[in-house]
Amino acid sequence: MSSPAAVYEAIREATSDVVVGNEAVLEGLTIALLTDGHVLLEGVPGVAKTTIANAFSRAIGLSYSRVQMTPDMVPADISGTNVYQQGTGEFTLRKGPIFANLVVADEINRATPKTQSALLEAMEESTVTIEGETLALPQPFMVVATQNPIEMEGVFELPEAQRDRFQLKYTVEVPDRADERTVLDQFDETPTLDADDVTQAVETSEIQAASEAVTDVFVADPVKEYILDIVAKTRSSSALRYGGSPRATLAFLAGSKARAAIRGRSYVIPDDVKALAEPVLVHRVIRTTDAELSDRTVTEIIRAAVEGVSPPSADASFAETSERQPQAADGGSVADDPESGGND
Repeated sequence: MSSPAAVYEAIREATSDVVVGNEAVLEGLTIALLTDGHVLLEGVPGVAKTTIANAFSRAIGLSYSRVQMTPDMVPADISGTNVYQQGTGEFTLRKGPIFANLVVADEINRATPKTQSALLEAMEESTVTIEGETLALPQPFMVVATQNPIEMEGVFELPEAQRDRFQLKYTVEVPDRADERTVLDQFDETPTLDADDVTQAVETSEIQAASEAVTDVFVADPVKEYILDIVAKTRSSSALRYGGSPRATLAFLAGSKARAAIRGRSYVIPDDVKALAEPVLVHRVIRTTDAELSDRTVTEIIRAAVEGVSPPSADASFAETSERQPQAADGGSVADDPESGGND
């Protein structure tokens, strides 16, 4: 089992008892895992943001650390520091929680900007510099940060440069009645159920093989142009002061390839791009004052931008070979694939 589709299915199955009604978030975490990305989760208290991240880490069998961010934290609390040993008269390195495969920065907006910035080098370079010494972080390396959107006291909004480091952002919603009933039944049956009950479903070697398979996914020129058109639309929107960055363009590319691979395709279709528009852009763009005063949400603006761009037509060839009709995962043609996009 090393295909991206098989890896995602194994993760989904392993976490199904704990993660209810958040498959989009779970898929986003898998996409980030397979493309060396990071994820920002936002939601009100009690919607299982940290539980989702913890369950995910246990399903993939990688080392996991959780940092509860607070205003009194300093960068060394995350990266680590050299500690003087009185017995030997020498300094020894005490590594911080950043030295794990999956690091959960809980309530990241409660930490000061100085402490938040301690994550920048780690997220961008997968290294940490401690007192002039640069150390490599474990691979794969992934940061999942959570934040609460409703509490304003004692919080520090993430600066644009930090938000741009997150490949994807998802809002973890309050579950609908059916999902919440499922949660009630599960906890009625097993009151102690939590992420610790999730067992490892994939091996590190399988994750590596799945990541390599994602890099081989083909992206046709019309799809690349579609990505560029969407990002350009956000930059020219009258409702946005700043649109998507070049890093957003690359996030579209990597994320779309992973989404296609998870669905068993060796090529990207327009719907892969469209499905990732909000997770890729919602934390990167900045509204104008007029848009804020008129209560236009970032999500509404992004959706309008996407709708304002025509996707490649359904008869375009998205597969690597244009001499044959591209094949969907079930063996049918792309024109018959409900995800194939087109002029919808």
